Amino acid sequence: MTKPHKTKLALFAGAAALAALAPQVHAQSSDALIDKLVDKGILTTDEAKDLREQSDKDFKTAIQAKTGMPDWVTGYKISGDFRGRFEDINVENGAIPTRDRFRYRLRAGLAVSMMDDLEAGFRLTSDEAAKGNSTGGDPISGNTTMTGNGTKKFIYIDQVYGKWSPLHADGWEGSATIGKMENPFVVSDIVFDPDYTPEGAALQLGYAISDQHTLRFNGGGFVLNEFPGSSYDSYMWGTQIRWDAKWAPKLATSLGATYLNILNDANLTSAAIGGGNVGNWRNGTGKLLNGMSPWIVDASATYTLDSFPMYPGAFPIKVGGDFMKNDPASAQNVGWSAGITFGKAGKKGLWEVSYRYKYLGANAWYEQVVDSDTGAYYGTTYHGSVTSAAVYGTGTNVKGHVIKLAYSVTDSLSLGATYLLMDLVQNDYSKSSETGRLQVDASLKF
Repeated sequence: MTKPHKTKLALFAGAAALAALAPQVHAQSSDALIDKLVDKGILTTDEAKDLREQSDKDFKTAIQAKTGMPDWVTGYKISGDFRGRFEDINVENGAIPTRDRFRYRLRAGLAVSMMDDLEAGFRLTSDEAAKGNSTGGDPISGNTTMTGNGTKKFIYIDQVYGKWSPLHADGWEGSATIGKMENPFVVSDIVFDPDYTPEGAALQLGYAISDQHTLRFNGGGFVLNEFPGSSYDSYMWGTQIRWDAKWAPKLATSLGATYLNILNDANLTSAAIGGGNVGNWRNGTGKLLNGMSPWIVDASATYTLDSFPMYPGAFPIKVGGDFMKNDPASAQNVGWSAGITFGKAGKKGLWEVSYRYKYLGANAWYEQVVDSDTGAYYGTTYHGSVTSAAVYGTGTNVKGHVIKLAYSVTDSLSLGATYLLMDLVQNDYSKSSETGRLQVDASLKF
């Protein structure tokens, strides 16, 4: 055997042994070494491909031996985030004192990938107990307020699910999920709070018509409340279709249509489910006066500039909005929002600025699943949804302005500020109900 071939085989074997015997070395280090050997002409492209495959196999075998990972498990992914927040709530008419508070949110989860396109996962979150008679933590917030002389705080299950994704060929992709999951519907916070994780089952399909156009379908059925001794449990189901298009390298659009429906909504009384939001019209016993079956349409367009002052890289500008109508309700049954975003934070040195106007009628949608940060001052009882005077309430029956700023100091650390200036759509109080809410955040993701 010639000397060059002996050298090549020795390096080949050495690189494979390095990957097998030192599993703590990051995969990128092995790839960098292999690439260097190709650049030097020591390995051919095919030999490099074979070595990468063998290295990955040996690495997986070493990890399985050290962790006891079953053969059918192909990988673990640990992720999460921490957010610290200062918040100020100020009612314009001074009827209630300005409220300052410090809060935090912690989320941490594990996803396990398995053979045969299977995945199982869970995520834990900090939270406070839900208001009223609900069990567990607040369904639309993971925030915990710093109070109680340093008392120990609660951790709840935020997600726990099983997922099967058998469809991923010929332009198709699809998955089925069961459990408590990330919301499958792509909508704004006038429909669902970003922290809301429904529990039930979901089906998601996608088809790439071409490199520029993709159609997606999202469907789900979820449990809202189970009533012992009753056959009329409350459920929510919905369907959604989306069209994502890229018309040119700089121009992309998205269009969506969604229908949602709550079954046995009359059983979602104030006494039965409680909750932190308000706004829906109710009768004296706390029953909803209107059914909940809204349809929603949304659209957005993003144009990307080559550059922009004080922004590294291409600069996206996004405009968009949505409209919602709940036909079973005869009044206060419309919601909509529209806004513009400059830039996009998330990577080191990137920033974004956005403005949005929101209008959400009292009966446009179920109060207990919409944004929990959007609220105003109630000075009197309002259609049975607020039971005491002088209270700041979030939910439906609100309108106003939302301004956001964000800057990513590093890939993992972002700073942000949000100011909400909101008012009631219908105010039965003789004084102003306008309320300002300032949130200043520092967020770490891992």
